[in-house]
Amino acid sequence: MSELIVTTDGPVLRVVFNRPAQHNALTWAMWDGLHDACERADADPGIKLLTISGAGGRAFVAGTDIAQFAAFTDGEDGVAYERKVERIVGRLERVKVPTLAVVQGYCVGAGLIVAAACDLRLSVPGSRFGVPIARTLGNCLSMNTYSLLVHHLGPARTLDMLLRARMFTAEEAHAAGFVGEVCEPEDLAARQAETEERLLSHAPLSMWAAKEAVRRLRVANVPDGDDIVATVFGSDDFHAAVPAFLTKQQPTWQGH
Repeated sequence: MSELIVTTDGPVLRVVFNRPAQHNALTWAMWDGLHDACERADADPGIKLLTISGAGGRAFVAGTDIAQFAAFTDGEDGVAYERKVERIVGRLERVKVPTLAVVQGYCVGAGLIVAAACDLRLSVPGSRFGVPIARTLGNCLSMNTYSLLVHHLGPARTLDMLLRARMFTAEEAHAAGFVGEVCEPEDLAARQAETEERLLSHAPLSMWAAKEAVRRLRVANVPDGDDIVATVFGSDDFHAAVPAFLTKQQPTWQGH
């Protein structure tokens, strides 16, 4: 079965991350498939809405598949990875039609970034949101991704999430304004349908203008951060933490 399921449902293009046994952790192919889905949404004039969700009910996406990091040899591999993420996340932000993330369960690491790049987010109470890399891999994010988190959460909440490796509850994410609505699991399908119906009834150009204006405001002053990424991904800490994570051991941080 495909790791990424992309289907059309009338005017809605639905993307489902489909690795439930791995909490829908993203492979390189899934990242590429998400980019292709964005291209498809803009190429088909019949598509008026893009929705993204995760299969299985336990996770939206629980990060990028960590096993893929085992092949990284130096900081430049990290720079290339973060540029890939930035390119695909940027493409998702630029989709012309509204984008809706429907979150159940873990929305972590790359999953949080994908959800943040969408225009709207729905969640259930048991979901968890975070980027616990200070506790797990000792890696970092791109400057664009830091900007995206600060844009949604503000600098204080972003640092609280990242430095303490905190997992925000759905209620905390809602209070921060990141999640638009939290509803019980049995009500999620109905609330999603109502949200989709409302978006499909609104003026497409008005919605595009709003989302594009907000995107331009966010990216207007994003500085370069490749030196930060190269330093962290090239560190001894990161290269020791990846195999430790895969063997379920606690890394010992050296700070270099």
